Amino acid sequence: MAYETPLTIAEVMKDISANKYVLPSIQREYVWNTEQIETLFDSLMRDYPIGTFLFWKIGKEHVDDYDFYGFIKNYHESKNAHNKKVDLKGSDGVTAVLDGQQRLTSIYLGLKGTYAYKLKYMSRKNENAYPVRKLYLNLLSSPVDSDNEYDFKFLADNEVQNGIDTYWFEVGKILDMHEDGDVAMYVTDNISFSLDFDYTKEQSKFAINALSRLYNIINKAGTISYYKEKKVELDKVLNIFIRVNSGGTKLSYSDLLLSIASAQWENHDAREEIIEFVDDVNAIGTGFKINKDFVLKTALVLSDFSNIAFKVDNFNKKNMMKIESRWDDIKKAIKQAVLLVSAFGYSGETLTSNNALIPIAYYLFINGMPDNFVDSRTTKSNRDKIKKWLICSLLKKVFSGQPDNVLRPIRDIIRENGINEFPIENIIDKFKGTNKSIQFTSADIDEFLLKLKYGKSDTLSTLMLLYPSLDFSNKFHVDHMYPKSKFSKQYLRKQGVTEDKLEWYIETVNDISNLQLLAAQLNEEKLTTDFDVWFNNQCPTDNDKYQYRRLNFLPDMKYSYLDYPVFIEERRKLLKEQLSKELL
Repeated sequence: MAYETPLTIAEVMKDISANKYVLPSIQREYVWNTEQIETLFDSLMRDYPIGTFLFWKIGKEHVDDYDFYGFIKNYHESKNAHNKKVDLKGSDGVTAVLDGQQRLTSIYLGLKGTYAYKLKYMSRKNENAYPVRKLYLNLLSSPVDSDNEYDFKFLADNEVQNGIDTYWFEVGKILDMHEDGDVAMYVTDNISFSLDFDYTKEQSKFAINALSRLYNIINKAGTISYYKEKKVELDKVLNIFIRVNSGGTKLSYSDLLLSIASAQWENHDAREEIIEFVDDVNAIGTGFKINKDFVLKTALVLSDFSNIAFKVDNFNKKNMMKIESRWDDIKKAIKQAVLLVSAFGYSGETLTSNNALIPIAYYLFINGMPDNFVDSRTTKSNRDKIKKWLICSLLKKVFSGQPDNVLRPIRDIIRENGINEFPIENIIDKFKGTNKSIQFTSADIDEFLLKLKYGKSDTLSTLMLLYPSLDFSNKFHVDHMYPKSKFSKQYLRKQGVTEDKLEWYIETVNDISNLQLLAAQLNEEKLTTDFDVWFNNQCPTDNDKYQYRRLNFLPDMKYSYLDYPVFIEERRKLLKEQLSKELL
């Protein structure tokens, strides 16, 4: 291969619009954010090298031999983040991009497309959380808070506000300019003789230089330097693809495996099936974070292959056909496992190892995935065993390091156990005395569990052990009994706390001894109410107080701020007693 004659960005963008440039299924999905795109355009303006591109020329006689995907032309984090398969019937041939997808997609979005990402602190289900943005260039000055020389920004319509220091030019309009004079006329009409602002000569000069540079880089310069591979053998193309993608953001195995699966599966499109399934499962409850790698790994385990290592050799034709034949059941088992773990109270934020889902999915797979498993009274005892195993496994970090050394023996135990209840006792016995044991000692409780703090995922798991009877189909919060917001030195002084104890109060307010699991509605009602006031209002009778203390492992005492040190000490003893019953 040798360098071809460089192309202009404008002509490549035109061909992308016409689906003359496509993406092979071995390409990973688009992953760049707006800041990366803005920096790329700044690099173009400063004549920095943006790398070469590798194209694969495919004649019309071979277009139907492979699956191809179109470029994302309007990125939307929620609705349009995946490349869609493109129909090339009747095509005279296409150019597949082997190296450069991220850069070309970014340039396209900046010139002809839009980019919509979720605003912070807004619900992902809120339509207004994803304002559509276009790329703009400030024609008057460089950015003041960036290392970039040119001020490129993705802006929503309501953010495009010109002023004495800013004039936002929609970058895509450069494609409508066909002569140097168009640039000069634009600056003259909008900057030099602006009717709205008195721009300086220096600003006009900056504008003409910036817009002229943008015009030349996009429309005239041979900016796209590329190699072209013309052979059609897939093996050679795969080897080239792996080699050129070995640096930077590395190509994941799952992307290659999905391309292999797409070619080998007969009744499903593996890429579309798995991407759609991942999105579906991740929407369960308050959201999970499984990915394609996890799904493919689970497929190896559930298909009972002796070798479950995540490597290309295990995704041969024979194995892929077996996975496809079990695909619907594999999906159902994974989804039921996630639904069950969600019902336990976990989410993507608190489930510290997705690998812990795999034995649960395998157990459900072996047992025929009963539809009522998650909520049936008859399966409660079984669910309790799974929940305890899950919590202990997460707390003991048994899936860290080399998870296959845990997954294989657990799978063997579950398979040998058959359709009986989840074999937690057998699993405990298997790993007893090893570094993968889920057994706890009294020292573990003292030195680990009782030293946990608010906000840690292990804290939630430990509280779940303490509250086994809670129905997590209703939302529960990890709640401070003594409200954290009241633990300021000023407020504590008003409650009579002496100076020498102020720091200790503040340091211990997040201790697990001051935490409980509380129904979301009650927590919202409680908010910053002092605990003694809230407790007496919430539990007006002696029986109410007794039941609340029993459920939450509270010492029978007053709950004033002066009583807080005794409260922490006594509740710690009660928590240790309960954890010992559960774990020792």
